[in-house]
Amino acid sequence: MQPAPFFDTIAEAPSGASAYWVTATDGVRLRIALLTPRPVAAKGTVLLFPGRTEYVEKYGPAGADFLAHGYACLTIDWRGQGLADRPLDDQATGHVGQFSEYQADVREMVRVATELDLPRPWFLVAHSMGGAIGLRSLHEGLPVAAAVFTGPMWGIVLPTVFRPIARLLATLSHSVGFGHAYVPTTRPETYVLEAAFDDNTLTTDPGMYDWMQRQLLTHPELALGGPSMTWLKEALKEVRSLRGLPAPDLPCLTWVGSNERIVEINAIRQLMSSWTNGTLTEVPGGEHEVMMEPAAIRTEFFAACAELFERHHATGDD
Repeated sequence: MQPAPFFDTIAEAPSGASAYWVTATDGVRLRIALLTPRPVAAKGTVLLFPGRTEYVEKYGPAGADFLAHGYACLTIDWRGQGLADRPLDDQATGHVGQFSEYQADVREMVRVATELDLPRPWFLVAHSMGGAIGLRSLHEGLPVAAAVFTGPMWGIVLPTVFRPIARLLATLSHSVGFGHAYVPTTRPETYVLEAAFDDNTLTTDPGMYDWMQRQLLTHPELALGGPSMTWLKEALKEVRSLRGLPAPDLPCLTWVGSNERIVEINAIRQLMSSWTNGTLTEVPGGEHEVMMEPAAIRTEFFAACAELFERHHATGDD
């Protein structure tokens, strides 16, 4: 590991947060951040899996909330976003060749958590695309005692006119060499800087939305635009594959806004209905990013996480 930039002036993370460059086994450089001061004194560690377009500084406040409950927090810039290596000449495109590549990033995250000797037990907290990556990781044996998901990408909301042909068009585009093209209706510009707060799909908190905009205006290198057709092809393939698997045998909380418009809320309901040790909470009127909603919702959410972690603390020690 080598020190990496961490933009603490925009992160609102605990003092002493740090970031590291690591290289995945396929040569892709990633940025991993410890949102907790060192030496780490905590009763467990959260492995926080962000969503598509996100970056480690966005979870500074979450790191502070977890620390207030006694937990360290480690998070990551997935390949293709944040300050991690981006594979295309058009750096604004969200692209990955195969969804399985994200598991190489997860393995680096686990390696860093081990090398830093972060306190166990470990817990997964995963948002949106990170929810698909995290669910796959659980099936592959991620060493955590419990899991929390917010707006997990277990299904994708597509524009009505595009929905019937999305999988076919994405596959054909990839096959004929246009896999790097943007998904129809998306653009190089990042959503947060293009969409007005009114009727945005991320949060009902104007202060939080303004903060996210300031982050990207201050550090535009963190911004990411729409996904590529290959990303969409692989994402649709992955969520279809995950639906065919039984829910993991692990304690789980999932929170989703009742006004969710980015991922399929019915896919979330379906999986959680079969998750024996899982609980689904639907936030009335909430949007996609539960951890970016108003303070009262965030307080309730982080308290629920801490309560889950406390109940299953001994599980991670066994």
